[in-house]
Amino acid sequence: MSEGRTGWLRVPVGHGSTGWATRGHCRKVLLIVHNVTSATRLLDVLPLFRDDLRVQLLATCTGSSPFQAGVSELLARVGVPVLPWDQALRTPVDLALAASFGGEIHAIQGDLIIISHGVGYNKRLRRPETGDRRPETGDRRPETGPVFGLSSEWLLADGTPVADVLVLSHPEQVERLRNACPEAAPTAVLAGDPCFDRMLAARPYRERFRRALGVKRGQRLVLLNSTWNPESLFGDGGDEDVLPLLLPKLSAELAADEHRIAAVLHPNIWHGHGPGQIRTWLDRAQRSGLALVDPLEGWQQALLAADVVVGDFGSVSYYAAALGTPTVLGASPLAGLAADSPVADFVRRAPRLDPHAPLRPQLEAVLATHRPMSGPAEFTTSAPGEAAARLRRVFYDVMGIPEPTAPALLDPLPLPSYDPPVRTSPLRVLTNVLGATEVSVTRYADPRYEPQGPGEAHTAVHEDTLDPGLLAIADVIFRYGSPDDPRLGPPEYWTAEVLERHPGCALAVYVTAAGCCVVRTRDGALLRLDADPQAADPAAYASALHAWLALGKDPADLKGGLTVWTGQTAHQVSVTQAGPGPLTHSDHARPEGG
Repeated sequence: MSEGRTGWLRVPVGHGSTGWATRGHCRKVLLIVHNVTSATRLLDVLPLFRDDLRVQLLATCTGSSPFQAGVSELLARVGVPVLPWDQALRTPVDLALAASFGGEIHAIQGDLIIISHGVGYNKRLRRPETGDRRPETGDRRPETGPVFGLSSEWLLADGTPVADVLVLSHPEQVERLRNACPEAAPTAVLAGDPCFDRMLAARPYRERFRRALGVKRGQRLVLLNSTWNPESLFGDGGDEDVLPLLLPKLSAELAADEHRIAAVLHPNIWHGHGPGQIRTWLDRAQRSGLALVDPLEGWQQALLAADVVVGDFGSVSYYAAALGTPTVLGASPLAGLAADSPVADFVRRAPRLDPHAPLRPQLEAVLATHRPMSGPAEFTTSAPGEAAARLRRVFYDVMGIPEPTAPALLDPLPLPSYDPPVRTSPLRVLTNVLGATEVSVTRYADPRYEPQGPGEAHTAVHEDTLDPGLLAIADVIFRYGSPDDPRLGPPEYWTAEVLERHPGCALAVYVTAAGCCVVRTRDGALLRLDADPQAADPAAYASALHAWLALGKDPADLKGGLTVWTGQTAHQVSVTQAGPGPLTHSDHARPEGG
């Protein structure tokens, strides 16, 4: 049947495959991918087929979503055979799995199970006038729009249910399904939420996820998140474009050593506009310390790590509230939501962020008055921790073979790569010498206006700042690196070189490890500052030292160390001589190749 069809597979399915496939008697399970977003939910349940030599996994893409970017790369990473859509429609399978509606999925030759790719079904989408069933192309004006996933427009094809099994996570969805599309109600199966179950299982590792994001002791992780709708937090189609106002305020008003800021953006934002475009749009924010979280493999861990979430009406905000995390909405239109849905109720009741008002007092108030909302915790799933077992039972019942004897288990959330903040934007630093060896430090990344606070101010600049002219006005110049990096030379060389090149700089700082830096003063003293690696950024200790020395004090008086305050957190910093005595640039031989 596939002879002469360009691009069609011949192994493990297709014309003559029985003569070429090493294991040709497997049940065929087809993963139907619409876009990267839906693929991620399919990847959640893929482990339920692990170790089963009776099952051959296949994948295909409907091509019906406008968000096609990233799909091919993702399927290549999954590493299962990918069928062209026209071949998939002509290939009998024992089970087809989808996490969205769209394309001709009703024409698949096999039993079809559809699971949700978010927190149930809550959004209204009006069918296009063309009759195209692609939900991604639907008009998002909701006045006449049905509820996506719970209405006949999406659930029926010629009066017959599209899916043989529609997986729902809570009885309230079943009730809304019965009211909206009674013909599809018999297909409903309650099987929980595998995505949420993975988060629940990973809760004990919250501190590890925080450390992976570079969150230090005494810091709060502020997590921004946005769905892809034009009225979302990231969008520019609402009553007000919030993002241009919000981004600079985050770094200008939230002290760098008291806050870590990260952002989770919907995959449709990433792949619709392009990861490079997203990084370009957020360049200044990233140089000020914003972490862009991987939308595929890191968002759940970031959600677990967060102290407070600033979001919108998307599933991530609802998941945050379900976990009990304080959540405030920066964009909260109700028009695109089903009025009787749990997400709409959440949006009506959640606290709002005013982007025009000072941010820190608002976040402090949300944290101080927070009481976990009962709705999200109740309606996300009616079977917490049971999705794996329930889903596998349904999958194998449909395939008509016994389940494996091993327990049904989802993959644990992986530990993300270490991603500490590297602020190359200029830092405005407020310092206050509180006692003989005690200094408070408050640093702001690239503030648009002079920060308010007690004490003296100075400027600290990363050597790799975007604007090299800023180095000429820097009181403190710093960088991060290995002490044996041959490109820079040892810290004692680099610090001397920096002071020689920039005569206006008072202190050169080479951060060599999480809790350690080497500093050189203008008079040539070479000092080493050491503290707990889980405490603050060592560059903050260097700014405290600069403020202390500016009073004419002698480093020899710091034999007992320096106490540095960032916010309400005290850090004990040892100060030791790092070299034999005052050194100058001429005291060092240039490193080989320098």
